Amino acid sequence: MTKPERRHWYYRLRQRVHFVLDGGSHDRATRFVHRALIALVALSVLSVILESVPAYDRQFRRLFLAVEYLAVTVFTIEYLLRLWCAPDHTAYSEKSAAGARLAFIASGSAMIDLLTILPVFISFFFAADLRVLLILRLLRFFKLARYSAGIRTMIAVMEAERKALLATGILLFGAVLFSASAIHIAEHDAQPENFGSIPAAMWWAIVTITTVGYGDVTPITLAGRMIASVTMVTGYVMLGLPVGIVATAFAEEIHRREFVVTWGMVASVPLFRTLDASAIAEIMRYLSAQSVPAGTLIVRRGDIAQSMYFIAEGEVEVELPGESVRLGVGQFFGEMAILHETPRTANVRATQTTKLLILDAYDLQTLITRTPEIGQSIRDVAATRSELAPDEQHGDLIESELEEPVPPQQPVL
Repeated sequence: MTKPERRHWYYRLRQRVHFVLDGGSHDRATRFVHRALIALVALSVLSVILESVPAYDRQFRRLFLAVEYLAVTVFTIEYLLRLWCAPDHTAYSEKSAAGARLAFIASGSAMIDLLTILPVFISFFFAADLRVLLILRLLRFFKLARYSAGIRTMIAVMEAERKALLATGILLFGAVLFSASAIHIAEHDAQPENFGSIPAAMWWAIVTITTVGYGDVTPITLAGRMIASVTMVTGYVMLGLPVGIVATAFAEEIHRREFVVTWGMVASVPLFRTLDASAIAEIMRYLSAQSVPAGTLIVRRGDIAQSMYFIAEGEVEVELPGESVRLGVGQFFGEMAILHETPRTANVRATQTTKLLILDAYDLQTLITRTPEIGQSIRDVAATRSELAPDEQHGDLIESELEEPVPPQQPVL
């Protein structure tokens, strides 16, 4: 085997590992790995919880240690594999191999991964009790965010609305500060032990504004009770602000990412116009929808083809060698790499906010098997593309993915 062939094998293996760790749900290996990791996270978290019960800890101490060492071993291997595959991650596509790996190490998810395996290694070098590092071990619960679209959406919402949430936090602190100051002035003579200073009064203000109301500290003067009444009402208003911001942003994010696939939307795609009603109904079962913001890299050169895309709204740019081709509503891309089982040989990037209909390779093969006319329609269109002029192209594109795949450049190791 020549050196270029060895390098090509190396890249293909790295891309495959990346897809197994972060790929779609229709790949059997990906499903197995994700489910195994989810089960291991759940088992390790349950082990940490039960370990805190003295009776269980005495009886099952060896079992808890075995689960911990198994989890750390698997999570360490996962972390190292993710670090190795970082150059294949779409988010780091513009960086060198070394830059991509550094960016991965600095990412929030990678930091959580590292913190979840540190306790055992710390215990090896410093003879620390694993129970002392309980919180770090429980951080692995947040690894579930990798495999939950809902959690990822919520994190994205919180990040997008961080300025608004910070502003509401400042307002909430201001309400606590002024309530504590007012109650201190009104009650410090009557209850010096509870309201003798503003810091002491802030406990009452926090409990009151958050509507917890423990009742351990209460005003007894008329002025104090009036201030308490205003503080309670203020608490309802202030707590409603962040809830409303998050709820609204979450609903908008869900609508943006997962808009409804309608009959008219599918029928408007030129590829499906010749299909009858039953064929369109069949393909609607397999299409998923996603909205991507401008500048998003949808397909990257050298990636393993896993999906084809139909543009329902917006525009994308196919970055071919020496030229760029723009595709609009009703056009599609990505089918040639799937049909011919070749890696992507062009980058495809959204030039504006774009709504895509996505058909996974697995579902495409299922459709071709169950509804041969759909597969034949896709093949017919693909067969005609090599004869189209550049201004009539519809996909990503024509001969670009039929050419011999260009091996990626060697990364900086």
